[in-house]
Amino acid sequence: MPKEALREIAGLSEEFQQAPEAIEARIVVLLALHRWSAAATQARKLCRLLPHFPTGFIHLAYCQHEKGHTERARETLLNGPPALRKESTYFYNLACYDAVLGDLSSARLNLARCIHLDRRFIEFAKGDPDLSALHSELT
Repeated sequence: MPKEALREIAGLSEEFQQAPEAIEARIVVLLALHRWSAAATQARKLCRLLPHFPTGFIHLAYCQHEKGHTERARETLLNGPPALRKESTYFYNLACYDAVLGDLSSARLNLARCIHLDRRFIEFAKGDPDLSALHSELT
């Protein structure tokens, strides 16, 4: 029911629509709809509102990657706030971007960092087409 969710968010007062929580909710719904450009616009807004908070940067990079701008996505993460480096998703997404860009050595390193932080990601990695070059190495 993502379209209904967008309508609900649009029905909030302007003040609440501009709150970081509402922006993030809108991003999540737009991602579910594969509306990468609209989600990226909202993610940029979240990055401006919360420049030290990792979520906006992770969402923005993901949208860039989905739009075929994987190098830009990688740069978005690498140039994001230091708090990103505490997030398993940061390392997972870097691993994906590195693999897509052909840097399997860096992809392995970032995936290992991710799994060290959260072992559940190994299951995601096994089915992720971005990491297909590493699937045979995952146990």
